[in-house]
Parts: sequence; structure tokens; C-alpha cells
Amino acid sequence: MLILAGGLFIGFYVYRGSYGIHAILRGGFVWYSISDDDPRISNSMRLALRDPAPAAVPGKVEWQSVGDGFEVAELPVFAEESSVHSDTVSAVRLVDKILLARIDPALYRFQVQNVPAGNRELGDWMKATGALLVINGSYFDRYGMPDTPVLSQGKLLGPSEYDGHHGAFVASATTASVVDLTQEDWHKAFTGATNAMVSYPLLIASDGTSRAKGDRRWLANRSFVGQDEAGRIVLGTTEDAFFSLERFAAFLHQAPLGLKLALNLDGGPVACQGISIGNFHRDFCGKWEIAVHGGQLKLLAPLVGQRRSAMPIVLTVSRN
Repeated sequence: MLILAGGLFIGFYVYRGSYGIHAILRGGFVWYSISDDDPRISNSMRLALRDPAPAAVPGKVEWQSVGDGFEVAELPVFAEESSVHSDTVSAVRLVDKILLARIDPALYRFQVQNVPAGNRELGDWMKATGALLVINGSYFDRYGMPDTPVLSQGKLLGPSEYDGHHGAFVASATTASVVDLTQEDWHKAFTGATNAMVSYPLLIASDGTSRAKGDRRWLANRSFVGQDEAGRIVLGTTEDAFFSLERFAAFLHQAPLGLKLALNLDGGPVACQGISIGNFHRDFCGKWEIAVHGGQLKLLAPLVGQRRSAMPIVLTVSRN
């Protein structure tokens, strides 16, 4: 039995490296077949799976200053919930919430970091980096390495050849911005930056449109990095999984955030956000992702236990 178990671990290590081993030790994630009204998903997700899904309406945002050039807020998301058997509106209720941070890039340092071993969750990153804020980054492969071009403290990671037409987040010692990659190649966008990452889709493009597409039933906790009209960097993570990518883009466009550009980051259980500045603390990780595989609706869920997902790629914010 021990020989068999050892063989399985060796085989998995060959296939997925250290990231795969740590994923198993954390309980692993598997896709379960579910129905549209499955009790294992949230009420908001069941509501969003209706066709058509109810329109989302933003609530009021009240920004709180927790440091010079560093603000936090929560954006409520409301939707009209009607009866399945009639068109009569029965209630307007809270269906999601976006946890927000708004930061002056002249006062803070943004860094993209990658630890492919898969042995760091949100709390580990906060402790290891001493950062004021940690949010999940872009996509990664089965070895925990970047799936898109990433610049980490001046070192290029991920693919050196990549055809990117969505967006990138780029930062230097005193500046940070979101770049529309239809305007310039990512190699050029990275020039002069010390930290950067390509991601997709671009939820709000430079011309105000969206490049978000996908199955309407692909719902997940979402994270994004945006830039507002004043040049501040806006980071957000949803508490629930009410949004498909297209509906998330449409919602951010109408939300009272003044976003000029917004770039989607990885989502699902890896969508995490931690903040520790002064007396303000935030510690949140997503738990939801459903998608359609082979025509069947599937839920991504832990195989064993409820440990948080590892975060191989993160964006950190520290004081200059």
C-alpha cells in the first residue's frame, strides 16, 4: 500500500511538480456535476443561473481613508428577484458585494510575485511579504508558473512569446497603470516597468467597451485591477459568485467607481484579498466557481476539508 501511495505521489509530482503535491496536501479540488438549483451553491448563484439572469444594480459606495492615499470600501450589488413561475418582482435584494481598495500609486509600491510551489495561501503571503495588501494575480499553469507574461522585480517569468490582446498591469517605483494591449504590444508595455502581468479579459477597455465573453453559466468569485479617472489603482474582489464575466464587465461599467480601465484577474477559490494597514484588516478568500464541461454544469469544490486555495501568483502593495 505504501509503495502504491509513493508511486502515485511520484507520478503526480512528475505531472504537476511541487504545486500538485501541495494541492493534494491541501485537500485538492475536483469538479462535481450539479444542477441549476443545487443546494451546494449559493442563493445568488442559483438566481444568476436563471435565463435571463436578473440585472445587477450597484448600491452606494462610501470610501474610508485608512492611510495616506489608501482607501477601502464595499460596493453592494442588488438584483430583482422574481418568482420562477411569474414575471412579478417579489424582492430587490443583496446578491453580492465587491471588496474594494483604492490606492495612489505615487505613494505605494506594487509588486507581482510568484511562488510556484503552491505552499502559500493568503495568510502566508501577508506574513512573508509584510505587505499592506495582497490580492491574487493572473493565471497559472499546472506547475504553478505564470500562464501569461509576468515581470517580477525585473525578472521576466511565464511565456516569452505570447499573443495578448486584452490588458496588462504595469508598475515601476512610483507609477502603476492598466494598459490596453490593443494600443501596444505587451513587450513595449513592460518597458521601464519593474513589475507587471498580462491578464484577460479586459473588462473595461480604453474606448469604454468590454472584451469579456464566455458561457453565461460560468460563475465565480471575481477579482480585478482597475485604474480610475484620477489615475488611482482600484482593486476589487467579489464576496459571492453572482457574476459571469460579461455581466461583471457591464456592472463595473455602470458602478460609481469612475473606472477608466479594468482588467480581470484569476477567479474562483483563488480570488483572495487581504489588507492590514493601521487598524483596518480584511481577510477574504473566495469559495465559488461553476462552469460547463461537456455540456454538464460543474462545481469546483475541495475533495477533502475546507483549506484555502494556494496562491502561486499575487499582486502586493507596500509602502514606498
